[in-house]
Amino acid sequence: MRSVTGRSDSSDRPLFSPMRSFQPAHLLFKLLLVGQIFLCTSCSPLNMQNSEPIVWSGIVEIDQDLVFSPESELIILPGTEVVFHRAVPAHDTFRGHPNFVGYELIIRGRVSAVGTAESPIVFRSVDPEGGAGSWGGINLVESPDARFERCQFKQADSAIHSQNSTVAVENSIFENNLVGVRFHDSEILIESNLFQNNRTAIRFHFGAPVICLNTLRNNDRGLFITSYPLDYHIENNSFLNNLHGNVILGEEVPDDVELARNYWGTTDAANIAPTFYDGQRDDYIGHVRFEPFLLQPAGGSGGVWNQ
Repeated sequence: MRSVTGRSDSSDRPLFSPMRSFQPAHLLFKLLLVGQIFLCTSCSPLNMQNSEPIVWSGIVEIDQDLVFSPESELIILPGTEVVFHRAVPAHDTFRGHPNFVGYELIIRGRVSAVGTAESPIVFRSVDPEGGAGSWGGINLVESPDARFERCQFKQADSAIHSQNSTVAVENSIFENNLVGVRFHDSEILIESNLFQNNRTAIRFHFGAPVICLNTLRNNDRGLFITSYPLDYHIENNSFLNNLHGNVILGEEVPDDVELARNYWGTTDAANIAPTFYDGQRDDYIGHVRFEPFLLQPAGGSGGVWNQ
């Protein structure tokens, strides 16, 4: 089996080398690339510009920012672990907004990461004890087609960040991230996922989201809408025990937000309203309109394959 790592040392070798072995021998890392890649020999990000699909399997270590061109297609096979090392500032080229501190996959092309119940795809830090923000995120920039299904995302700043992209996120688990999914100006489906123990589960402005059948529990914030939600459809989700609010409306949300047909962990409307930060707290922002609401969680919600 070929081994691969993006780890850097003091030699003059490329930072990302698909032919180099990694020791000790009991740790095996494999990256299968269909087509030719262009190697980077400096501290600048590695640009993936393949005309043929790039296929990842096994354990793939990320030791610098990777940028996938608009013509590229990345396919991540079931059971793959994508492991992000702690960033060295000299190699962490993209650190300012709209990027994050920590290594990232910056995807301008197509990506398909479809795991199975038996073999999910995992995105995580190399340090199993690392906290939220140990790596940057998957940054989708005008991606025409991005699909994530039966994936686990752990310890990222923003696990998925979509900008002007078309995205489907289904049957996946987001845990211990600063933000699970954040997006703007995107057509995005977020369905049947579990968000737990994140700083914020879902954060967005603008865009056309369909957010259904998710469980958002034990996060600091459940749903954070920062400004001007437009064409959205958000129902049949379960919001449970999100410490600082199930729904937070930002300063640029002057209109009411329609969130009927969701489950809020109780059947008492008087106990639901206080879980929102909306016009009842600041009169210059809109109100969350949550009635009628579900009396129990919707069937099949929230990453059922792993519960």
